Amino acid sequence: MLLSLIIPVFNRPDEIEELLESLTLQTFKGEYEIVIIEDGSAIDCKNVVDRYADRLNISYYYKENSGPGDSRNYGMRIAKGDYFIILDSDCIIPPHYLESVNKNLVNNYVDCFGGPDAALDSFSEVQKAINFSMTSFLTTGGIRGNSETIEKFQPRSFNMGLSKQAFEASGGFGHIHPGEDPDLSIRLWKLGYATKLFTDSFVYHKRRIDWEKFKKQVNKFGKARPILDLWHPEYKKVTFLFPSFFILGLAGSLILLLINVYFFLYLYILYIVLIFSVSSAQNKSIKIGGLSVIAVLIQFYGYGSGYLKSFILVHVLKNDPKKAFPELFFK
Repeated sequence: MLLSLIIPVFNRPDEIEELLESLTLQTFKGEYEIVIIEDGSAIDCKNVVDRYADRLNISYYYKENSGPGDSRNYGMRIAKGDYFIILDSDCIIPPHYLESVNKNLVNNYVDCFGGPDAALDSFSEVQKAINFSMTSFLTTGGIRGNSETIEKFQPRSFNMGLSKQAFEASGGFGHIHPGEDPDLSIRLWKLGYATKLFTDSFVYHKRRIDWEKFKKQVNKFGKARPILDLWHPEYKKVTFLFPSFFILGLAGSLILLLINVYFFLYLYILYIVLIFSVSSAQNKSIKIGGLSVIAVLIQFYGYGSGYLKSFILVHVLKNDPKKAFPELFFK
């Protein structure tokens, strides 16, 4: 089985440098190729790719900007392999990664898999805090980490595998972004394909991000979810509402202070203390624990407010998602 690594990139040559360097350290002895798709970047990474041409089986393609989903489809259409591994350019790949993926596919084949993400010790304190907020059981239920139901996992496109057969049957990623990866997972389920979490096939996800960018990112995640629920109503979950309930409940608990009702605010304080304590212990840093509290509050507010806005416009007012949120769709 020839593995093809599909990596879209947009204006991030430094990221590709780190990713390719990590791929030179793989313990996997089998054959694989790397397909880099430059998505209309103003600052391309061709010079970086050329420096690795003698150490890696790598090809480079430049195309007009059409978004990450379409770029991944482009790469899968031209790749030589019969199984595709999709990675984001801001990932660093552990030495065991490809060996782990190959072992999982040999022992328990599935047409679509996803793997967790983790943080390296070298990541910045903000990156570690955001990684905690995105992967902790206390925030997302661990669905971006490693605790989502293994047999019904929705792979995330920063670390995802897809067979050529499943790609051709499904047509690959749609034009929504973000949200293209759960949309693809659900369409695969409807076609009879299975997805699975490979818990040991993790990557280090080095998000180049600040607080404002993080807020914008999770706000888009929130906006995308009601659209996915509209397209695939049978896969709606009440847990998608939790961030919205969180911010509404917090606002309500502050209002209740006016009539001297403190109980609900105490619950929020308890939760924040729990976030701080667990992150501090996990990261061995009180500072990262404090930053994790900021990350969680930004995540819940950004996602929750985006979800509420999208739910009202798309489900209540029946607006066309593409007209209501053109920023979520690539043409």
